[in-house]
Amino acid sequence: MTTPVTPDTQALRDVKQLGLAASIASLGYVFWIVGGMEMVERLAYYGVRAVSGLYVTAPVSEGGLGVTAEDLGAIFFIWALFQSLVPALVGGLSDRIGYKQTIFLSTVVKIVAYLIMAFFPSFWGFTLGAIVLAIGTGIFKPGIQGTLVKATNRQNSSMAWGIFYQTVNIGGWMGPLLAAQMRQLAWSNVFYACAAIISINFLLLLTYKEPHIEERLEHQRRVAAGEIKQGNLLHDSLLELSKPHLWVFLVIMSGFWFMFNALFDVLPLHIRDWVDTSTIVKSLFGPDGTSSAVAIGLLGMSQDGTRILPEGLLNVNAGMIMLTCFLFAHFSGKLRATNSMILGTMLTAVAFSMIGFSAGAWICLFGIMIFSAGEMFSSPKFSEFIGNFAPDDKKAMYLGFSNLPLAVGWVTEGYVGAKLYGMFAAKETLARNWLLENGVSAAELDSVPTGEAFQFMVMTTGRTPEALTEMLYQANNVGAVWYLMAVIAVGAAIGLFFYGRWILALSGADTRPVAEIGA
Repeated sequence: MTTPVTPDTQALRDVKQLGLAASIASLGYVFWIVGGMEMVERLAYYGVRAVSGLYVTAPVSEGGLGVTAEDLGAIFFIWALFQSLVPALVGGLSDRIGYKQTIFLSTVVKIVAYLIMAFFPSFWGFTLGAIVLAIGTGIFKPGIQGTLVKATNRQNSSMAWGIFYQTVNIGGWMGPLLAAQMRQLAWSNVFYACAAIISINFLLLLTYKEPHIEERLEHQRRVAAGEIKQGNLLHDSLLELSKPHLWVFLVIMSGFWFMFNALFDVLPLHIRDWVDTSTIVKSLFGPDGTSSAVAIGLLGMSQDGTRILPEGLLNVNAGMIMLTCFLFAHFSGKLRATNSMILGTMLTAVAFSMIGFSAGAWICLFGIMIFSAGEMFSSPKFSEFIGNFAPDDKKAMYLGFSNLPLAVGWVTEGYVGAKLYGMFAAKETLARNWLLENGVSAAELDSVPTGEAFQFMVMTTGRTPEALTEMLYQANNVGAVWYLMAVIAVGAAIGLFFYGRWILALSGADTRPVAEIGA
């Protein structure tokens, strides 16, 4: 018995893509405008996101909030919950009231969020700011991505999403570099700068025109006139979510988003604690580092030019994507959507295994580069896949749904990832354990402020920070946290493999390579 092919399932078929040059040439001005707005929004967002863990866990004496890594997990949990669920609930609203209106609203909300973080430097102040920022981001995404889908077609969608992801990472690359320099002056400068940057989108909105707006306005007119009945938004959303080809895909991709968010939430802490980035600086510039302001700015270095800051090393991810994503989009366009995501997810597993294997700076750098390649094969294809099979009048709704696996992945990682790291791999935790085991009383240790246990360890032993870091790393299985994350990636890849087989049967597609399949 063959599976019936319906309009819904037919949309799951892969379509032959235009060539590299033809795809780029086919993209209209609206596409580039929303790409610019996304770049600006991501510049501000990742400026904060890249340093948030460092800021919250930094000692109060250094201008931070003095929060433990375990409590940081609670902040990430709440942040992730709001940011991921809001677009799933309001995505369909963008389809009804207009993309421009929701983009404007989201920009106002995000400015308020950054100012809250600046004005209220406390655990609860930052948490409130994160919640408001999450709401603003959740409102922003469906309108931007819905515009992109309506401004492109099935023949250029791979390149469109690839270039869009490239603009995302231009902002994602610049944001941490800006934050790295701002936070060395004062943490509040990061938040003020991001509030100013996101306001640029008000200017870009002046040139924005919603694609196919006539169709939406005509639909609104017919609803108002009683010619057609518009269902309850929540009911419509749940009805669409009940379709198996959608919710199964979202569940599987939760594993990928778990790892993606670990890269931004946990890896900066790992780099700060264990990775001696001066090794890279010495290899590039000599034993004394560099005094070049250009190098310090572009590489996200400390102001003395002797080491790369955690957000600077992590920024290799955005930099690589910024420079090469359109090429990966071209290659992924020759693969079936699920095969591209399988390849990408397996590459992320390799990357996290490398990071877990060694604390060497160059190995960490290459691990980030491999992760970036995997991300380029997976993340843009994920959004493209959903956007292509979404009904024409529910593009923003479906792209809002795409945040549900982000919700599961980030909420889980935000709590579990940071908590596991804080319990088993954080230098602060391991230093306190060592001190207790080596004669320091619990009462004396309790008097040491959060975040300063390792400095106390250096002071009491008289040994160098480098020697003590190496001793703690060798005495504890720090890499186990990253191996666990790699296992999650492998599980997601296996799930995608079987999902891909199911989709082939469901869509009635043949088994030829995508490049051979006619539009």
